[in-house]
Amino acid sequence: MSPSVFQAVIICVATLFSSVALAKVEVQGGQHKTLGRILVVKVSEDIVPGDYEALLKGITGNPGKYAQKVVMLDTIGGSVVEAMKMGRLFRETGFDALVPSTAVCQGSCVYLLAAGQRKTVRGHVGIHRPYYAGSDSVHSVSGAGAVKASQIAYFKQMHMPLDLLEAMNSTPPQRMRVLTNAELKRYQLSSASH
Repeated sequence: MSPSVFQAVIICVATLFSSVALAKVEVQGGQHKTLGRILVVKVSEDIVPGDYEALLKGITGNPGKYAQKVVMLDTIGGSVVEAMKMGRLFRETGFDALVPSTAVCQGSCVYLLAAGQRKTVRGHVGIHRPYYAGSDSVHSVSGAGAVKASQIAYFKQMHMPLDLLEAMNSTPPQRMRVLTNAELKRYQLSSASH
């Protein structure tokens, strides 16, 4: 995304969401004077079951062709399963991913970032091994093999390097590893960062 197009998208997104109260998943279509029709999704707060349905409803409620589709990410993560479902929908419907300068994308948010056709990071991206109900992480879950297999399948579907998944799973869930600009590029999470 060129700097001028990026700035135009940011200004348009700020305008679209200036009067909307914060929610977990917000979808808004709009018209930009030079870009044309744009569709913007904002994912904030925790990713929880039901967010996929809200996303699907928002996207289907804004039919038509768009010059640009962007998902703005500012979330500390949450449900890995829900994030993978949302990520697949973002990929299928052709969204770019953006982490604005004042935002964070950590934990399961990385699955949403990975789904973007083009990825732009201005804020911070943090990774760690996921938490799972009744345990501290994927490594202590009785079905850990199935969980890891679904994560591998997801990363392959998104054409992401599997060493990103290894980096995630090697960071304890109680810690957060903030990725450097070099790591963002290495793991193909950003073509434009900080």
